[in-house]
Amino acid sequence: MIIHQLRNATMVIEAAGQHILVDPMLGGKGSIPPFSFFRFRPKRNPLVELPRNSDEILHRVTFCLITHCHTFGRKALNHQDHLDQAGIDFLKKRRIPIICRTQDGDFIKKLGLTVSDALAYGEPQPFCGGEIIAIPARHGHGWIHHLMANGTGFVLRLPGEPSLYIFGDTVYTTQVRKAVEQYRPDILVVAAWGAQLDIGGPILMQLDEIVEVIQHAPKMVIANHLEALNHCPITRKQLYDRLKNEGLLEKAAIPLDGETIRIDEQ
Repeated sequence: MIIHQLRNATMVIEAAGQHILVDPMLGGKGSIPPFSFFRFRPKRNPLVELPRNSDEILHRVTFCLITHCHTFGRKALNHQDHLDQAGIDFLKKRRIPIICRTQDGDFIKKLGLTVSDALAYGEPQPFCGGEIIAIPARHGHGWIHHLMANGTGFVLRLPGEPSLYIFGDTVYTTQVRKAVEQYRPDILVVAAWGAQLDIGGPILMQLDEIVEVIQHAPKMVIANHLEALNHCPITRKQLYDRLKNEGLLEKAAIPLDGETIRIDEQ
């Protein structure tokens, strides 16, 4: 398995003869409004451009996974850090088949995109000779998650490949913990940005939660969703330093944008 980290949650997974794009935010630097105006500096998003090798990697994409993309079914409330207009245009032009959760299927179809499967939580479905399973993702602590388009994580179990659990945008819930215990994935991909809006509590895992995930991970954790959005305070260096202090660096990878990670079958 080869994982190409592009930017934020956007990555491409090479596995089982496929190139699987996750959560495409493909627009240029500054193409999206700020997500915070008061708690953090109101910089336009993304804060950085896509890496130079993105076009070559994206050219080979055969499937797309979308963990979440809207609030209350309104495009104006689309979560553009997971599906922006440039991502929509790319998927539409290439007619890339999309896998999402059941609750997002109709919304994505209305954008003119191709939904090949809309998954119910916890029900394994055939995918690329193996299976894919949707796991509930809770997008925030406290009441704020009701406004945040709770989405899904994906467990991928493909022939001849390490098993993989992409958490999606979630805090560390009992459901997430149980999924890790049940499926024992070789690789966990964790959104490690510690995001907050101008109101409410954290909408993703904070450092203590990330540390707990890595401590209990069966094998390896990849931390992404870093240093690309204005409402995400955790930096790669902060995460690295914390994991070093906890003695957890051997279990974790913190890829740079444009970095490739190669993982042998476990």
